[in-house]
Amino acid sequence: MSESTFIMPPEWARHDATWLSWPHKKESWPGKFEPVPAVFASIAAALSRYEDVHINVLDQDMERSVKQLIDARVPDPECRRRIMQHRIPTDDAWCRDHGPNFVFRHGRNGTDKVIMNWEYNAWGGKYEPYDRDNAVPQMVASLVGCEVVCPGMVLEGGAIDVNGKGLLLTTEACLLNPNRNPSMSRKDIERTLEKYLGITKVLWLREGIAGDDTDGHVDDMARFVNERTVVIALEDNPDDVNYEPLQENYRLLKSFTDQDGQPLHVVPLPMPEPVYYDNERLPASYANFYIANRQVLVPLYRCEKDAKAMDILASCFPGREIVGIDCTDLVWGLGAIHCVTHEEPAGAVVSE
Repeated sequence: MSESTFIMPPEWARHDATWLSWPHKKESWPGKFEPVPAVFASIAAALSRYEDVHINVLDQDMERSVKQLIDARVPDPECRRRIMQHRIPTDDAWCRDHGPNFVFRHGRNGTDKVIMNWEYNAWGGKYEPYDRDNAVPQMVASLVGCEVVCPGMVLEGGAIDVNGKGLLLTTEACLLNPNRNPSMSRKDIERTLEKYLGITKVLWLREGIAGDDTDGHVDDMARFVNERTVVIALEDNPDDVNYEPLQENYRLLKSFTDQDGQPLHVVPLPMPEPVYYDNERLPASYANFYIANRQVLVPLYRCEKDAKAMDILASCFPGREIVGIDCTDLVWGLGAIHCVTHEEPAGAVVSE
């Protein structure tokens, strides 16, 4: 193992598949669960045009209901064939955070794909139980015949973003929160990320956005769109609670340099108009997009800024189709498209 190196590819690298965990925990969308499965079906339908889609389900009854929703949205039999269900039980639907983190291992015998099995504790023990979610990477690994590597650190997928060339974006609010890894210092965390994800530089932002129960996941705020460019959500209303934290993170990004010591290219992305449900401010953000094969799936919130956000992301991803998906109902669960998806990069799994 000491002679191996790990590299996490960027999200825009070619995918073999995307993984989803089907929603079933009604408490995550109190009073508004009914429309949520249809949003997942729309996401799966869009993805199936260009890549396989693996869906974790609880049982046969869920399989039937998922198939019914998918069939209604996917008329093409070839696309339907790409959508597969697996009996991998979960506690909740946030596959970005509990799902399989596929990375490549380079060693004396060549390159293979392995799963980093980070510990998952439901964002600092906020929601119990979470033992089934924590077991998902191991179960996926058994299903696909992939080796598992256990770094022994709590880490959610939404807390990080990489450019594939050694840079990793994260926030102090999340990764340094004592409810994750209280015995680890900032340097300990950086060394672990370097060792298991192939990182050479960690770019630390500060606070996350209002309504985010994850303690500040970076995927609601700032994302790499290529090796040298980051989009950052900015609020244009000085009276909004998100205004100053996002401005501070914007200033930080403008001060950072890339893997070659050059300034990052920083692209502002608007925040949607505030989204509320039952008088609760929700973490609605266009930064929670998902980069798929030949597509970018963008969360929309039924407001005037939707079109502007899609135009900006279209300019960041030339050659990729920009697909808007209404996430007004989904975000009541405190997450959007990126939060419920997890990419599996293209590459062989080598079983010994």
